[in-house]
Amino acid sequence: MESLSDYARFKCPDGHSTFSIHRTDSLAKGAGISVYFECFNLNEYVSELVKKGIEFDQKPTNQKLLWREARLKDVDGNQLILFYGGENRLNPPWRIKKS
Repeated sequence: MESLSDYARFKCPDGHSTFSIHRTDSLAKGAGISVYFECFNLNEYVSELVKKGIEFDQKPTNQKLLWREARLKDVDGNQLILFYGGENRLNPPWRIKKS
């Protein structure tokens, strides 16, 4: 099976959820763990949270992975990433095709 050397995304058997892993040389230090949550209405959702007083480190921004994401930290300092990937979440242009 072909794959990227440091990253893999798995599609869960039921529904549209995915699970991805990224290989690193060492455990995260400082910023802690990053957890991604997909939001279909990202811009509106972030606006609602800001109105409620939630502070973001980064407002919704286009990313090189061809999706938009906003970043904030939880109370323990872990990175929470709200994103919208659309079709590119499961089928990005760089996806390895089945042979």
